[in-house]
Amino acid sequence: MDFRSLFRTAAPVTALALLIAAAGCDSAGSDDAGTGGSGGSGGDAARAGSVSKVLEPLPAEIPADLRPYYEQKLRWTDCTTAPGFECATLRVPLDYASPGDGEDVELAVSRKPADTPGERLGSLHVNPGGPGASALEFLQNYAGVDYPEEVRARYDIVAADPRGVGASQPVKCLTDAQFEAHTQLDATPDDAREVKALTTSFERFAQGCQQRTGKLLGHVSTEEAARDMDVFRAVLGDKKLTYVGASYGTMLGATYAGLFPQRTGRLVLDGAMDPSLTARQLNLDQNAGFTTAFDAFAEDCVTRSDCPLGTESAEDAGKQLRAFLDRLDAKPVPTGEKRKLGEPLATMGVLMAMYQEAFWPQLRGALTDAMEREDGGGLLALADMYYEREPDGSYGSMMYGFTAVNCIDQPAPFDSPAEVEELVPQFEADSPVFGRDFAWAALNCADWPVAATGEANRIEAQGTPPILVVGTTRDPATPYVWAESLAAQLAEGVLLTYEGDGHTAYLRGSACIDDAIDTFLLEGTPPEDGKRCT
Repeated sequence: MDFRSLFRTAAPVTALALLIAAAGCDSAGSDDAGTGGSGGSGGDAARAGSVSKVLEPLPAEIPADLRPYYEQKLRWTDCTTAPGFECATLRVPLDYASPGDGEDVELAVSRKPADTPGERLGSLHVNPGGPGASALEFLQNYAGVDYPEEVRARYDIVAADPRGVGASQPVKCLTDAQFEAHTQLDATPDDAREVKALTTSFERFAQGCQQRTGKLLGHVSTEEAARDMDVFRAVLGDKKLTYVGASYGTMLGATYAGLFPQRTGRLVLDGAMDPSLTARQLNLDQNAGFTTAFDAFAEDCVTRSDCPLGTESAEDAGKQLRAFLDRLDAKPVPTGEKRKLGEPLATMGVLMAMYQEAFWPQLRGALTDAMEREDGGGLLALADMYYEREPDGSYGSMMYGFTAVNCIDQPAPFDSPAEVEELVPQFEADSPVFGRDFAWAALNCADWPVAATGEANRIEAQGTPPILVVGTTRDPATPYVWAESLAAQLAEGVLLTYEGDGHTAYLRGSACIDDAIDTFLLEGTPPEDGKRCT
């Protein structure tokens, strides 16, 4: 997903992946999904859908043909659109297997120098997730100005937009008009004609990415982005990487630790993903995670006089929402503009509101308007927030980068509509409201024009210092069970739990969480493994 959890504005996520995830959901995201404290041994019991293969580290010595990249000098200048920040361009090889062929990728990087240079600890790298979310925007709009004063005083806060993302040669796929049509396509097909329309749209999306992005489309993997991060670390003059990653940013950070354990410093992985799960399993887990989050919203909603989903129970509220979405499938409602609100955009609007508890009042109002007054403007605004749609009808590139990275990191969850149909009952059993949406969305990589170069791996990262893994018990996008699993895989994993709602935990109102993370970043001392906060 995203920075939805981290920006206090309407910026998108780490949307982490409303459209990819895949995984078992028996305990995902629930309050009682374990008590934590399982990390540190790398010997957790395997979950359904997980693999046993371990990501192997790269050689510690930097190869001779990569040294020119590691030894380059950055030319820092004042950022034209972000006063107080410096910007530069980092050069990395397009293909790490043949770095001497002359084909490079230019990464946009930025930094906010430490406020107290004499007490500087080094560079603190930040990434908000996605994949596809701009780390530079996150740095310049949030981390570099709103991170705790003590952290900003002691660290240069730095970020690089990963290859194919933001200002770093972003993946491009469709025109704004084409993408807008794509967002409105029926994502829960009821017959062969609708299935054909959906698969054709996925194919057109994939072909557009290949035509508009070229060779780079085959080199936007998480592993390559982690290797780029090591180049950036070295160029900045830091012996070890210090890092805060949220949502998908935890996958990037964990991958770095697995590849470069000897150069791993203080890593905070907030809203953790589980790298050992197959793409299909990730989708199932996330399907369950959003259901857990919706149930929490519904339990709160039915106690309020303005709840448009009734006052009986969370289960009944879910049935009413599902019935409303079905009505929209047959008859969209007006929004006050040219677009109408159908089932796809309404569903995305509801899911968007699960990222932060602060969105719940807005969602209640938007549902009331749509269900009782046939005014879909509120839900449309939430969906537009997710898709990065601007008032002029233009879209950001996050969803393109999101799809491109997911489709190259692992083989597709499903290869055909028939495979989806077979698993729809399992998705619906875990989520009667959203199950079909998550099942069909997982078909988006089936016809991807470049073969996946990655696969699921356990990450143990033997030889690192403690790595702080943070999980939120009712996180919709990165279910809590993922944090438990990652902390257990890592040889030096330390699990910190936030018992609450929303996506990620750092700087979301828990002094207990914030103090633990700040102490780790500033002193290197992690909290007790298994610590729980509210």
